[in-house]
Amino acid sequence: MKKGREVLHKAAQTYGTPVYVYEQQVIEAQCQKLWRHFPNVAIHYAMKANSNPEILRIIRKQGIGAEAVSLGELALAKHAGFKAKDTSFTCASLTERELASAASSGARIHLDSLTQIETWGRKALGREVSLRLNQGIGAGHHAHVITGGPHSKFGITLEDIPEALRITDTYGLRVVGIQQHIGSNVLDATVFLKSVRVLLQTAKRFPNLTHIDFGGGLGISYAPEESQLDLKRVGKEFKILTSAFKESMGRDVSFAMEPGRFIVAESGSLLVSVVDQKKTNKHQFVGVNSGFNQLIRHAMYGSYHPIENLSRTRGPKTPITIAGNVCESGDLFAVDRMMIRPELDDVLVIRNAGAYGFSMASNFNMHALPREVLVSGAGRLKDISFVPSEYAL
Repeated sequence: MKKGREVLHKAAQTYGTPVYVYEQQVIEAQCQKLWRHFPNVAIHYAMKANSNPEILRIIRKQGIGAEAVSLGELALAKHAGFKAKDTSFTCASLTERELASAASSGARIHLDSLTQIETWGRKALGREVSLRLNQGIGAGHHAHVITGGPHSKFGITLEDIPEALRITDTYGLRVVGIQQHIGSNVLDATVFLKSVRVLLQTAKRFPNLTHIDFGGGLGISYAPEESQLDLKRVGKEFKILTSAFKESMGRDVSFAMEPGRFIVAESGSLLVSVVDQKKTNKHQFVGVNSGFNQLIRHAMYGSYHPIENLSRTRGPKTPITIAGNVCESGDLFAVDRMMIRPELDDVLVIRNAGAYGFSMASNFNMHALPREVLVSGAGRLKDISFVPSEYAL
């Protein structure tokens, strides 16, 4: 199901490089995997992974809701056709105006701090609340994306639950939901399931719960040595744990998850062209016409992306360092990667770039944003480029 070389060649020839290319069939297949393993769970797609409106519509048509973290994302979710009742919202460090606007959207709001609970009650934003909890469990591919544990800025700690309940009692609020998010790109099924068990245990402290959201974090393997997340095991044990919880509570409780990367990462590739070569006593540099302003994951996280030469498949392999065109020494896509040595004008394919690629892109150094192209199920190409700043609030 990975995009064939022919359609990528065509995309590069038709639209030039750099260009993001997404495969619709991969997105749809990932959505179906989630439904297969979590059939009775509300799935909300984490828009921050990739917020292109056309991709949002593809995901919505698979019966999946949206998870937003800003007023701009809430506006974009509505534009893409997501109903408020199918939208979840969580974010730290909100102004009172932002929290009030989010509340008026009709989305399910997960309050992130004692301050937010106080604001919600004082401004009478609603009688029912859902709380985002930090249970001390964090996981992910890099420290910057671990969103649980003692070093995370997110969520209400277990130690602060009594104070949270005091504030809700003061304003006559009912806690009907709890949510957590332990981090991004979790590949260890044991860690994810541990977080599920702990949240279900914590849930017993809230007698009026009707909704439990386990957040996102389901990962995909980027590097060759990484194993795929055992989704079958996660789904099977998740069902056992949640069924036992509902039975112990003696009433119905709904469950939700918020995957992002899992749905879109493997669907996307960034095509770039070789524009320069340079050899030092340490590296063979190959310069391309893109940089971390268009795919920041390696520079920010040291992340690995598979990279292929689209223009040639034969030749001796040698260590190559692929450098971008941004005026920063850290602007690299790969360091000493064994590959066929590229020549000028060759097109390289940076794989697994569908998540946190374009959505984190910028005009740094005043470079233009890359175009975005969708490959339909029939193999047709469609320019789906859009300007994210139009929704920034």
